[in-house]
Amino acid sequence: MKTNIFSLFVLLALITSCKNDKKESVDAKTSATKWVDSLIYPEETHFKSIKQITFGGDNAEAYWSFDDKQLIFQSNNKAWNVGCDQMFLMNADETFKDKIPPMISTGLGRTTCAYFLPDNKSFVYGSTHLGGDECPPAPLRREGKYVWPIYPSYDIFIADLEGNITAQLTTEPGYDAEATVSPKGDKIVFTSMRTGDLELFTMNIDGSDVKQITNQLGYDGGAFFSPDGTKLIFRSSRPKTEEEIKEYQDLLAEGLVQPTEMELYICNADGSDLRQLTNLGNANWSPFFHPSGEKVLFSSNFEAERGFPFNLYMIDLDGKNLKRVTHGETFDAFPVFSNDGKKLIFSSNRNNGGGHDTNLFIAEWQD
Repeated sequence: MKTNIFSLFVLLALITSCKNDKKESVDAKTSATKWVDSLIYPEETHFKSIKQITFGGDNAEAYWSFDDKQLIFQSNNKAWNVGCDQMFLMNADETFKDKIPPMISTGLGRTTCAYFLPDNKSFVYGSTHLGGDECPPAPLRREGKYVWPIYPSYDIFIADLEGNITAQLTTEPGYDAEATVSPKGDKIVFTSMRTGDLELFTMNIDGSDVKQITNQLGYDGGAFFSPDGTKLIFRSSRPKTEEEIKEYQDLLAEGLVQPTEMELYICNADGSDLRQLTNLGNANWSPFFHPSGEKVLFSSNFEAERGFPFNLYMIDLDGKNLKRVTHGETFDAFPVFSNDGKKLIFSSNRNNGGGHDTNLFIAEWQD
């Protein structure tokens, strides 16, 4: 789920208190402000090279086709004639500075989380278009809180690369979205409100054999399969105290969640062996497995004193060897490896002239 990304860290800067007492050490700190080759900080040693793909608007959640030749991403770039997030298609070697990529969602409602299916000719995504042609309204800002909307009109669909919807996979009342596909090509994991809480479910790629994966109170979302399809990594807000539980349930009753306190959890693909992976504080989210299947990349502001910056980190599956990957001063998130493990696409505020734009970047990865 991506709302206004820039607003996320700006608002967190205003509302998040200092949490240095919970920090875990990492092996490198930002010590330089000079850029290398304009786009890479000197400490970003995992990036052999980097290329900017988009230039304007909020662009995020870019996912590779199974053959790594194409990417689907969501954007609200007003220059592309959209009022809120819609899905766009690009070849993996393209950039969009002076042209508009083809839109492959309906252009109606709001969309999120498009993910290729194994045939490389179709994709799954969440959309609110059955609830109305217009963009659903953004939630009102609340004093001291940053919230994400959980639109009940979201359902999950399959479409071809011309944007024609070929199947509707969910029909339950309430929020169904955040779908991603196993690298094995047999399962979809998604977040649903069908039980009254935001839980993870899996289903076959035709929508059959729906199974509940999580069952603890809290927002479970943004899940991804491991490269071998046997594990799931996801973000979660797990309220513990009576006050936290009441706040979570009151917001959820209004169709809202507060994403300022999230940790990463990992489990087997059937929900067994569930355990907490991080315990860093602040917002830890957008996790994705390293190609080895033995590490996870994610975005976090746990080192930030006032809510930002967000940077990318890497951690082993046993919670050890936490390492900082990016060293920006604003926002890096949504890391996704290509299927061959050679490239990483992510969203960043770097090189935006100090404005609000969040763009896509592809880096050549080196371990």
